Amino acid sequence: MTSSSFGKLPDGTAIELLTLTNSKGMQAQIMTYGATVVSLTAPDKSGKYADVVQGMENLEGYLAGVPYFGAIVGRYGNRIGHAQFQLDGKTYNLPKNDGDNTLHGGVVGFDKKVWTAKTGDGNVEFTVVSDDGDQGFPGKLTAHVTYTLTDNDELKIEYVATTDKPTVVNLTNHTYFNLAGQGEGNILDHQVTLLADRFTPVDAGLIPTGELKPVAGTPFDFTKATAIGARINQQDEQLTYGKGYDHNWVLNGSGMKKAAEVYEPKSGRVMEVMTEEPGLQFYTGNFLDGKIKGKGGRVYGHRAAFCMETQHFPDSPNKPAFPTTELKPGQTYKTSTVYKFSAR
Repeated sequence: MTSSSFGKLPDGTAIELLTLTNSKGMQAQIMTYGATVVSLTAPDKSGKYADVVQGMENLEGYLAGVPYFGAIVGRYGNRIGHAQFQLDGKTYNLPKNDGDNTLHGGVVGFDKKVWTAKTGDGNVEFTVVSDDGDQGFPGKLTAHVTYTLTDNDELKIEYVATTDKPTVVNLTNHTYFNLAGQGEGNILDHQVTLLADRFTPVDAGLIPTGELKPVAGTPFDFTKATAIGARINQQDEQLTYGKGYDHNWVLNGSGMKKAAEVYEPKSGRVMEVMTEEPGLQFYTGNFLDGKIKGKGGRVYGHRAAFCMETQHFPDSPNKPAFPTTELKPGQTYKTSTVYKFSAR
């Protein structure tokens, strides 16, 4: 574990970059701004390491505006419809930062907060305190996110949160992956398996309709390994709404379970996703347009990376049939997700 400076915010706040390295030489770099994964290396089939996540060279790059590269998003990851919800009979209004909706916690979400870092043995714990009323959400929420890089080439992310008032919470990590290496073309040849028999269809504003729809016979069936590009441009209303895949899959099983596997044929790299969460947002970089230059001057073009955001379902506060995202005083929100890397 090493620590270095990653620059300063306009108000002078220093941002720290923490580097985790395992016994095999795999490395993860995470900064205190947004508890953001800045880089993550993984070995290919010949043992060569490459950075497999999108990110920026310096803090200024992130401050100039990026689509949540590597960040922890919250208080509520994903969307809340019409930027409002009811809790215990009271209506809470949130910022509209995605059309008529709230996305990833509002205008100043957890991705734009400075977290405090505490280093441990092979891990680093980030903490942020969100005051009552922050972005319209009730309750003072204290969140801890611990990143651990294991000797099995796993990046483990553990989330813990408590509140002093009833609230809603849904934390996730928004890393953009390209297993060929960051900036190495598009991800359409990556083979994806999602252990999910259903997904949550959305309306034109990308808010779930409430239906849990079987994936069978649709372009959303990844129960067998399928190239991302195989059906992404099919004439399908859901693909049109998302401009590709930008949907929540309803994961099979409960507790800690395998949710997904991604294989990149050229490098041989494999990423497995294990999680305790009931859902996974699979996003295929549909809004990347080549305007952002990332690490090493790499241009991040259309579909140059994918995200696998483990989560509770979007708009759950407005969908009583979905798994609840409510957190009450005295309760502890606790969940973990593991990204495991290998090659074949």
